[in-house]
Amino acid sequence: MATVCPALEDGPQAQRGGPAGGVIAVRRQLGVIVALGALLCVLGGVVTASPALAGRGPKWQPPGPFPPFTLPASFCGFKLRVAVPVNKEFTKVLKTADGSMTFLFTGAVTASYTNLQTGKTITVPENGPGKATIHSDGSITEVHTGRNGPFILAPADAKRFGLPTVSVTAGKLAFSVTAPPRVITSLSLHGHVLVNVCAALS
Repeated sequence: MATVCPALEDGPQAQRGGPAGGVIAVRRQLGVIVALGALLCVLGGVVTASPALAGRGPKWQPPGPFPPFTLPASFCGFKLRVAVPVNKEFTKVLKTADGSMTFLFTGAVTASYTNLQTGKTITVPENGPGKATIHSDGSITEVHTGRNGPFILAPADAKRFGLPTVSVTAGKLAFSVTAPPRVITSLSLHGHVLVNVCAALS
């Protein structure tokens, strides 16, 4: 079982003082850190914009800031720096009468991953669209297609679902978690792991 977020050494989650443990997938355009074994950690940085500024029609919001962050060595065997040098991903937020909120994601994103022990860096385009729904009971479901990442799982959850601790996926990735303490109830990948980040940087 996972708790809400991994202990980041710096970056948005560390700045907010989130608890240790858990799993995250980072949505760049919202400045969101979403836990996969513990799904929603931080939801912030949503930028309000006019349709003209968004450039994608009504209600689409332009990318928000995404500070780089560092994962501790427990994930890869070395400290891992994650940054987003290119962020052109837009977001649309939809609300329903029952209190649920759905976030739609689309656009071009490039992420970089650096082994802080060796200095080796890889850069990966991650342009897959996605949909995340926060239900009125606090549970969360997400579906992503195309190339998506970073997806970061605590070692126990990585073993449970047969995925790397840090990866970029290709294909349809779907998962759901409970309301707090945010435990994964399902996770499926109909596609493949495009990049096993820890292995690529080892």
